[in-house]
Amino acid sequence: MRELIIGDCLINDESDCFVIAEVGHNHQGSVKIAKQIFDKAKEAGANAVKLQKRDNKNLFTSEMYNSKYNSNNAYASTYGKHRDALEFGMNEYIELQQYANKLGLLFFATPFDLHSVDFLEKLEVPLYKIASGDLKSDPLLKYVAKTNKPVIVSTGGGEMNDVRRAHDIITAENPKIAILQCTAAYPCEPEEMNLNVITNFRDEFPDKIIGLSDHQSGIGMALVAFTLGARIIEKHFTLNRSMKGTDHAFSLAPVGLTKLVRDLKRARVALGNSVKQSIEKE
Repeated sequence: MRELIIGDCLINDESDCFVIAEVGHNHQGSVKIAKQIFDKAKEAGANAVKLQKRDNKNLFTSEMYNSKYNSNNAYASTYGKHRDALEFGMNEYIELQQYANKLGLLFFATPFDLHSVDFLEKLEVPLYKIASGDLKSDPLLKYVAKTNKPVIVSTGGGEMNDVRRAHDIITAENPKIAILQCTAAYPCEPEEMNLNVITNFRDEFPDKIIGLSDHQSGIGMALVAFTLGARIIEKHFTLNRSMKGTDHAFSLAPVGLTKLVRDLKRARVALGNSVKQSIEKE
């Protein structure tokens, strides 16, 4: 039987969907805004909130770190300083972790490098997420696996052989893995989502939870994914889609996330038990 325990949530084929509100850097470098996003995620019914953690000076080359950054979404004149403006340190992470715990939300992050795994381990986060771009990053996969925490893997960065390889690398250390279908397009159009891969993943990994990292702007495709067997849905989340930043435009606002959680719960009961019955109701 496929199942995964994250915090106090048991995820399996019969359970409600585990919904992750991906905050990313939509907080704009503000703890106050991050808390407001957490509040709305809780009100919407999400199970977890997720940030992204980078050790910018070690992750980027000096050339890239110091390169000019002229985007309308820039928070500084160079790419590195822009990234630094959006990066929380330990004090901010502790404050946000405590706030999420108070709300009853699981709090975790995607580490983009080994230093960031060490950073998050100090916080004793309950799980990890591997970004699509790191599907082939063997050292990071192994390092995260050795924490013995549940690992959620997005697969937008490769093909089936790459997914098998990442699965094998992680499960050699740690069986607690979930695999998310993902298309690394921001935003992602419906014709790019290839949701039938969810069925292939369920066949390929019969004891693993399968899900969807969804970059499509609406909520309908996540419902299709649920009917195909996805039991983890990750959606980027913001207070307002017109805010400054690269991810807001394809993120869900509070009304959208509320409707998504509601409809995912409805979908589970609407699927029924597959036994044809005669029901008459006035």
